[in-house]
Amino acid sequence: MKVYIIWLIGVIIWNFGYPTAAPILDVLAAIVLSFISMGLKKYLKLD
Repeated sequence: MKVYIIWLIGVIIWNFGYPTAAPILDVLAAIVLSFISMGLKKYLKLD
């Protein structure tokens, strides 16, 4: 659950930081943040 919250915060920051970004960039940002959170989960051994 902690990793999901970190991912969600990243998505929220992206959406408020770049409100005029194209929809494809929103999808790419979510994918990149997902990979980062998966790596973070393995590195920190969370959940």
